[in-house]
Amino acid sequence: MCTVLAFGLINNTQFSLLHEAVHGTLHPNRKINDWLGRWLAAFFPTGFSLQRTFHLGHHQRNRSPVEQFDYIRPGESAWLKRAQWYCILTGIYWLFVVAGALTYLIWPGFFQSRFFHASQSAQQTSASAMFSALSQQKAWRLRLEILYSFTFQISIYWLLGLNPISVLAPYGCFALFWSSLQYADHAFSPLDPRSGAWNLRTSGWVRLLYLNYHHHRSHHQHPEISWFHLPKLGGFSKEDPSFWQIYARMWAGPKPLPHPPVP
Repeated sequence: MCTVLAFGLINNTQFSLLHEAVHGTLHPNRKINDWLGRWLAAFFPTGFSLQRTFHLGHHQRNRSPVEQFDYIRPGESAWLKRAQWYCILTGIYWLFVVAGALTYLIWPGFFQSRFFHASQSAQQTSASAMFSALSQQKAWRLRLEILYSFTFQISIYWLLGLNPISVLAPYGCFALFWSSLQYADHAFSPLDPRSGAWNLRTSGWVRLLYLNYHHHRSHHQHPEISWFHLPKLGGFSKEDPSFWQIYARMWAGPKPLPHPPVP
C-alpha cells in the first residue's frame, strides 16, 4: 500500500516536470528540454508533442464555453456533463487520456473524421477542440512519440517481471491523484482565460512534491515562468480556497450556468 501511494505521488512529480517541459522551462536548451519531455511523457503514458498541443490549447481555451466543465450551459446534456465531471474526480479521466493517445497511434484519422467532430460528446467535453489542433502538427512525430511511450511501458513491464495488479494498482492511485487536481485548479473560478484558476492552499510538502502546481492562477498568468518562481508572483488572494475545500465542493457536481455568468 505504501508503495502504491508513493508511486501515485511521485508520478505526479514527474507529470509536473513534464508540464515544465511542455512550456519549455525544464531546461534552457530546447533540444534537451524536449528529449526530457519525451522521456517523462512515457511515465504517464502519452506522447510529448500530443501533450504539448493539448496543454497549450488549454491555455487558450481555459474557462471558455468548451472548458466550463463545472457549469451546465443551456442546450448541453446534463448527464454527459455529470458523467465527465465524476470521471475527473474518480481518476477515470486518465483512462480516456491514455486510450485517446493509443487510438491516435493506431487510427489517427478517427479524430479528423466528421463522425467524431459532429458528436455531442466530442463537442461538449472539449475533445473536438483538443484534437482539432493536431491537424497543425506532424502526425508521424506525434505517433512516433506515442509509440515510444507505450514501448517504454511494455519494456518496463517485461524487464521487471511485473503482473497486471502491480501495474494497475499504482497507476490507479496516480490516476486518482492526478485527475482530481486537474480541474480542482479551475473549478468555479472566474470565466477568464488568464485569471480563471486558483492558487490553491495546501501544505508546503505537497506544493513541493507537485512543483507548485497548485499555484495555478500564477501559472496561467505567467506560463513562461518556471515552477520555482511561481510563489513569488502574487501568492494567495482572500478568495483562494484550499485544495480540500474546492475538492469537497466538486463532489456536489456541476452547477447550472449562473445568470449573469461569473465574471
